[in-house]
Amino acid sequence: MNMAVWLERAAGAWPDAQALFHGTTCVADYAGFYAMAQQVAGWLQGQAIGPGARVGLWLGNGPDYLPLLYGIWQAGAAAVPINAKLHAREVAWILENSGAGLCFVDAAASADLTRAVAGASPLQVTPLARAGGLRTLAECVAGAAPMQCPQPRAGADLAWLFYTSGTTGRPKGVQITHRMLRTMALDYLACVDDVSAQDCAVYAAPISHGAGLYNIMHVLKGARHVCPASGGFDPDEIFALSAHFQRVHMFAAPTMVKRMTLAAQAGGQDGAGLRSVIYGGGPMYVADIEQAVDRFGPIFIQIYGQGECPMAITTLSRAEVADRSHPKWRARLASVGRAQTSAELRIGDATGQPLPPGVVGEIMVRGDAVMPGYWQNPQANAKALLDGWLMTGDMGFLDEDGYLTLQDRSKDLIISGGSNIYPREVEEVVLQHPLVEEVSVVGAPHPDWGEVVVAFVVTTDGQPLDRAALDGHCLAHIARFKRPKEWRHVAALPKNNYGKVLKTTLRQWLADAGQGPDR
Repeated sequence: MNMAVWLERAAGAWPDAQALFHGTTCVADYAGFYAMAQQVAGWLQGQAIGPGARVGLWLGNGPDYLPLLYGIWQAGAAAVPINAKLHAREVAWILENSGAGLCFVDAAASADLTRAVAGASPLQVTPLARAGGLRTLAECVAGAAPMQCPQPRAGADLAWLFYTSGTTGRPKGVQITHRMLRTMALDYLACVDDVSAQDCAVYAAPISHGAGLYNIMHVLKGARHVCPASGGFDPDEIFALSAHFQRVHMFAAPTMVKRMTLAAQAGGQDGAGLRSVIYGGGPMYVADIEQAVDRFGPIFIQIYGQGECPMAITTLSRAEVADRSHPKWRARLASVGRAQTSAELRIGDATGQPLPPGVVGEIMVRGDAVMPGYWQNPQANAKALLDGWLMTGDMGFLDEDGYLTLQDRSKDLIISGGSNIYPREVEEVVLQHPLVEEVSVVGAPHPDWGEVVVAFVVTTDGQPLDRAALDGHCLAHIARFKRPKEWRHVAALPKNNYGKVLKTTLRQWLADAGQGPDR
């Protein structure tokens, strides 16, 4: 079933219900929301975009994002939502790899993208001047005949092509199907939280990622959708929106939860109107979630998932997060909860064979929310999928009660501010600079961002390290948030007998104050 059918049904059931907001201003009811999606679909059809085609969305959050997403689905095409913080060259590679025929882009970035895709396969760059409403989008698709009914789609058909960085240094396209989205939404209602028409989803984290995936169950129930006027995350703005709308749901990275707690403590806020904060996407320290619950009450729910099994592996319920009476409450709070309804969970050894409770191994999951594979990447598929099981690359253990505790993430992954950064991708860019002979990138703990990127550099012929030059080089080739925040000049990188860099030693250098290379 095409996921656009859920919007069609919501518009039929609650046509006058308020749907889309920019800040506190309503810009569309459900009838208008669906009418705009129909108009987008008709316009796409006029651009020769039909079933199976891919359409890029390189946009920050705004009330036009969801009509575009559902318009793409209405036309039978697949969306390629792209991190708005990426560099235009990175976006161009994703669009080329996905075979997208068209990309909607913030008008301010359209010239950069047009230059970046020059000479590549034919691609239509469609800029949108986004002033907070739907007027510009309406002008863009004006004159097209609305597509009355969603194009038929099978459960196995592609709906969302999500590019997540991989250890090879190039992003991998996770194929998220209509069935996966439906399963994720039903799992949410069964295991994570209830949704009603009185609820309000606030998109303070990028719609191109997990926060956007959570629009689906709110559309199904006819709830409200709010994009903060700032376009991003500001704790005081969240508190104001929560007080205004009441019954607010939001998805937040752990760093966002911590910032909200600190802001509330400083300003005497209690988060009135916040009903549910779903957190995930990185490690949450027990002390941080304890402080958050003490400040805001039992509103927090933890989920664990990956792009390859979006938001749908485990859940730690609001009752379990807030509980202090159970004899195992602290161990459970340090866990990521128990398997969601559709997920089969296993801890496997190096060959994927199951391990007993309490033994650390690789986290494996299978079920209808697991991807069928990466986009046109058979080598990555062979590593990630084993007899129907997704090999997550994360290490952990299950206790006797089925609670999953993450022992370690994928070996080299850096999670900074809720965004995944893979060292190899950064290293490949840094190595392009003539000053650099060798480089190795690791994450260093940071009280606000979780981790920050640190690069250990061996310079060519022992030259002095020019940090400003390397900063400028990175800013010209990769997104700002991936740029190393600290550069360490070393005479040589520590290596094993096979020539592999020992990143454990680099991390130890960072941990041992006053030891290791020059700073």
